[in-house]
This record gives sequence, C-alpha cells and structure tokens, in this order.
Amino acid sequence: MRQLKKIFYLFITSCRDSNFLSGISRIEGFVSKVLSVVMVVVILVSVYDLVVFLAQELFTTPLGFFNKTLFQTFGLFLNVLIALEILENITAYLRKHVIQVELVIVTSLIAVARKIIILDLQKVTGTEIIGLSIAILSLSISYFIIRFTNPREPHDKH
Repeated sequence: MRQLKKIFYLFITSCRDSNFLSGISRIEGFVSKVLSVVMVVVILVSVYDLVVFLAQELFTTPLGFFNKTLFQTFGLFLNVLIALEILENITAYLRKHVIQVELVIVTSLIAVARKIIILDLQKVTGTEIIGLSIAILSLSISYFIIRFTNPREPHDKH
C-alpha cells in the first residue's frame, strides 16, 4: 500500500503546472532537435539528388543542353532552398522558443513560387493559376504586414 501511495504522490507532484510545463518544454526541445537532424539528412539527400540530376543532364546527349528539364532543375534547387528555410525555422525556434511568423511566410512564398516556376501551363486550369495568384498575393500582404508592424530586428548573418 505504501508503494501505491508513493507512486500516486510522485504522479501528483509531476503533474503540477511548473513540473508539467518543464517536461513539455524538454519534449519540445528533443523533438525540435530530432527534426533538425532529419532536415539535415533531407537537405543532404536533396543536394545529392540535384548533383546527380545535373551530372546526368550535362553529360548525356545532346551534350550540355537542357532538353525540357530546366524547370525540373529549378524545382530541385528550390526544394533544397525550401528545406534550408524549414531548417532555419526549426533552429530559430530552438534559439528563441518562439515560432517566427515572418520566416514561415517567407518559406511559404518560396514554396508557392516553386510551384509556379515548375508549373506546366499545358496541364493546369485557369482556376489553379488564379488560386496560386491569390496565395502569392495573400502571403505577400501578410509578409508586408508582419515585416512593417514589428520593430526591425537585424537579421542574423550566417
């Protein structure tokens, strides 16, 4: 019976607000670090994929000409850039423990821009193009509002 009381007491003390929030904070930190490591792996694999793709395109016939794959190349470059931005979001969260809305909006703008760049105009409807245009406009307005309503902070130089 004493063991049960002791376990119950430990459970009750660990569920106090300060202890509980401390535990949640540790879990958030751990998950963020795991996500950072996974994103580094994704970035390295994406860069490898890009290098292999470029090598195949440059050294196959016709030599040195990008057939219809120029937009695929841009897409791969932007994939790496988006992955780097997501990693920056995670590391910014680890540094400040705050989700930086400006970074999230910039990452979203890059993702939508990537979609527009690799878009095959033969296969899309006008509605999809209008939707992407509205997304770009909304994200741009959001970025403008966030950027100019918050006090200016110097950007980190890497």
